[in-house]
Amino acid sequence: QVQLVESGGGLVQAGGSLRLSCAASRSILNINTMGWYRQAPGKQRELVARINSGDWIDYADSVKGRFTMSRDNAKNTVYLQMNSLKPEDTAVYYCNLDRWSGTYWGQGTQVTVSS
Repeated sequence: QVQLVESGGGLVQAGGSLRLSCAASRSILNINTMGWYRQAPGKQRELVARINSGDWIDYADSVKGRFTMSRDNAKNTVYLQMNSLKPEDTAVYYCNLDRWSGTYWGQGTQVTVSS
């Protein structure tokens, strides 16, 4: 089992920035992927950014150039730096980890961007 704990969400004005963190209870060295997803009210959960075992990072088109995902293996933590936030970025952001033992989700952190 792996526990994932997200933090860093909050309320920010459009154009502002937030940094989300996701701390894992186990090492993130031997993962298949680790990523950030988001779900807005009435919408399906969607991929925001995802890193694979080779450190290749994919971003959703809607966040390219604004969001940056990174990892700190020593802290078993991944981050999502979100700049130039827009009201349409408002959602619950979830951390996801996929490894040989299964797929795991965090509890989510709310991000609200006011116009």
